[in-house]
Amino acid sequence: MHNYNVPIIKNLSENIKKIKEISGGSSDVLINEFVTGSIKCALLCCEGMVSTALMCELVFEPIVNIPAKKDSHELFNHIEKYMLMSSDRPKADNYETLFRLLNSGFAVLIADNINYALAFGIQGYASRSIQESSGESNIMGSHEGFVEIIRTNMSLVRRRLKTPELVMEIFQKGEKSSTDLCLCYMKDRVPKKLISDIKNSLGKIKLESVLSTGYIKPFVERNKFELFNSAGTTERPDVFCSKLIEGRVGIFIDGVPFAITVPKLFCESFQTLDDYAFKPYYSTFIRWIKYMAFLTAILLPAVYSAIVTYHPELLNSTMLMLLVEAEKNAPLSITTETVFVLLMYEIIREAGLRFPKTVGGAVSIVSGLIIGDAAVKSGFVSTPLLTVSALAVMSGFVIPELNQQITLLRFAFLISGAVFGLFGISLLGCAVLTNICATENYGFPFTAPVSPFSGSGMGDTAVRSDIKKMQDRNFTVEEYHE
Repeated sequence: MHNYNVPIIKNLSENIKKIKEISGGSSDVLINEFVTGSIKCALLCCEGMVSTALMCELVFEPIVNIPAKKDSHELFNHIEKYMLMSSDRPKADNYETLFRLLNSGFAVLIADNINYALAFGIQGYASRSIQESSGESNIMGSHEGFVEIIRTNMSLVRRRLKTPELVMEIFQKGEKSSTDLCLCYMKDRVPKKLISDIKNSLGKIKLESVLSTGYIKPFVERNKFELFNSAGTTERPDVFCSKLIEGRVGIFIDGVPFAITVPKLFCESFQTLDDYAFKPYYSTFIRWIKYMAFLTAILLPAVYSAIVTYHPELLNSTMLMLLVEAEKNAPLSITTETVFVLLMYEIIREAGLRFPKTVGGAVSIVSGLIIGDAAVKSGFVSTPLLTVSALAVMSGFVIPELNQQITLLRFAFLISGAVFGLFGISLLGCAVLTNICATENYGFPFTAPVSPFSGSGMGDTAVRSDIKKMQDRNFTVEEYHE
């Protein structure tokens, strides 16, 4: 493993030779040698990472008109004191820092007989424009979503929180990728211990690269088995700002349009920004619809299978005869049928996700109309079972943030109900509830404000209180800290 944390060589020709050696002669590393102020210099940049227009206007034109200087130190002092060139002007005194800046879109100036380099931030690489978030749509809120460029994401937050209390700290992680990460928090709201604990957790990262939120989340979650994530993600600037105001800590990752928020509460999965745009009674109704949809998505196939197999006495005579008539020609058991239908759905869903968008619609048509209709008409799957499974799957769409947990718990409850009936479902439900209640992150209970109970917190959990009442709460998550 190479160590590039070595001082920059003073001799310009040897310095350039070393830079070419480290880069391996990469074609996108451009080295332009020239003379300014009677001093031999070289300007380095990475092709495609800098703005050509900005480089010509802010760097090329001013730097070639510098009057003669006696040595490189005087030249660099003149540039630092009397020439602006760019607002972001870091220095590099070793090759590791030099290449990190170079590969981040900086133009780097080196000179003969001096052992450090000047860098100018003139980034101009191609990026996706700000668009609506793909997974957190809303009706009456902002339609802006985070993009892959960390500086753009920081500006989206700063536009919404124009206060000096908002702190953004940039640092790098990833031995090979040197990915920029940004820690965001409101210094007057966030618990001091939470900030120090998160910084300690991030300090343990020794990865070669950081390419998605999945590389960072395990370090800011507890190292034990958790069914649900105790660190959240969002791609909406307004949601991110609301978390910061509540005393949470946010983490941006350069190249990823999702931000991490710590800690996360279970009730947040059922909340959207539209809840605060609608009337309180309607928002409360929608929130309870989501709670019921969550239970339906997980339990409905399991309860159906358990009742038909072990507890038919719970059904009235009409319902029982309908189910007997529908199931008598099915060649498989209720449980096997249900597992088959749910697995078929998961395969179809994955195919629709991974296929190009132009083909995704065809996948839905083929699967829904042809396969589903053929399975029912052939008697391979009964109509009531297909209806129950479809209702459970549709209910899961209401809470897309919990899709992973819903999918696996649906199968777990189904198998438990098939083996032990309603008793098995109740037993597994207790185990799941115990796991949820035991989940915490940095001392913040995952189930707050339900457990431990907080009357003020229930005003935005069980119901959605009026905004006039909520404005006097000055709520922060520190109230839930154990």
